[in-house]
Amino acid sequence: MANITRYDPFNLISSDPFGDIDELFKGFFVRPALLEGQPKMQIKMDVKEDDKAYTVHADIPGVKKEDIQVSIDGNQVSISAETKAEKEEKKGEKVLRAERYYGKVERSFTLPHEVDEAQAQAKYTDGVLQLTLPKKAPATAKKLAIQ
Repeated sequence: MANITRYDPFNLISSDPFGDIDELFKGFFVRPALLEGQPKMQIKMDVKEDDKAYTVHADIPGVKKEDIQVSIDGNQVSISAETKAEKEEKKGEKVLRAERYYGKVERSFTLPHEVDEAQAQAKYTDGVLQLTLPKKAPATAKKLAIQ
């Protein structure tokens, strides 16, 4: 004669809280994988400071200067760049391997002092973006005369 048992759908979780719980969520939180041979584009940078300004050198090779955006919000600086692949197919020609990257990359960072957006400058030469970010003068407290 067969044994009859009651089915408990939460038995899997309650019997071993750390063992099979991964099976419950398997496939839900999948990170995108890099394809083999496809480089991951990154913005590598150096940030230097003197008394009056910050100087940023950011490596963004292979991007046109029209495709680079820099935004400044107080002491938060964001750099984004986008490169697009141009498809060129010739009759009878077959692509054997393509290693050129295309896509969008972004990088944000926070500086200790606020930046004067009106005086900030950007220059892009030979794949290097140079930002000159002057520090905003600290606001002085204004004392009111009591009448």
